[in-house]
Amino acid sequence: QVQLVESGGGLVQAGGSLRLSCAASGRTFSNYNMGWFRQAPGKEQEFVAAINRSGGSTDYADSVKGRVTISRDNAKNTVYLQMNTLKPEDTAVYYCAASSGTFLYRVRYRYDYWGQGTQVTVSS
Repeated sequence: QVQLVESGGGLVQAGGSLRLSCAASGRTFSNYNMGWFRQAPGKEQEFVAAINRSGGSTDYADSVKGRVTISRDNAKNTVYLQMNTLKPEDTAVYYCAASSGTFLYRVRYRYDYWGQGTQVTVSS
C-alpha cells in the first residue's frame, strides 16, 4: 500500500501561483511513476501531469503545458506540482496518484493509489 496526502491548495487570484505537494508513505516511493489529475465541479477527472520514477521524464496535458511543472524528491518521498499563471478554469480538486506501470500514463485506471485531493480555487 502507498498512502498519498496532498497539500498546498487554496484560493489564489488569476495570474498567481501555487505549489502543490503530495507526500507518500508506505512502499518505496521511487518504485512508482507519479501523476496529478484534477476534477472541476460538474466535469470528469482529467490528467494534468506525470513524472517517471527518476524524475527524468515528464508529460503534461496541453491545457497546462508551459504553466505547470511536475517534479519529485525521492529523498523526501514527495511529488510537487508548481502551477503558474493560474486561470479560473484551473479551479478544481487536484489529486496525486501513484502508478506501478512502465510508462507515463494519462488515464486513471493505470494508477494504483490515490490521494484525497486538495482544492485549488482561482478567482478572476
